[in-house]
Amino acid sequence: MKEGEAEFKRKDMPLPSAEEGTVICVVQRLVGAGFVEALCTDGEVYMARIPGKMRRKVWIKVGDVVLLLPWGTKDKKGDIEYKYEKEEVKRLIEAGLLSEDLLESVGA
Repeated sequence: MKEGEAEFKRKDMPLPSAEEGTVICVVQRLVGAGFVEALCTDGEVYMARIPGKMRRKVWIKVGDVVLLLPWGTKDKKGDIEYKYEKEEVKRLIEAGLLSEDLLESVGA
């Protein structure tokens, strides 16, 4: 494990919260310039920005499950807050926070 990666290996996985407005999403395609297109559990497609603290430390690809914090603007953009690992995705599905249909629709 590299130095910067330790910051993103958390013991407790963050869950979506109504207070913060975070949503679970699945990456549909890589747009470029630090942006990805993500299909969220609320049915919306967001243009998600990979923040500088995650670049070159957390690699995001099509089919990855991420936690998104929408900016609150009309243009459906937001920041990626966290990338879920495979084990965490299984726990999200078991908890009913993520449907397998959403993962299959993206082709993950």
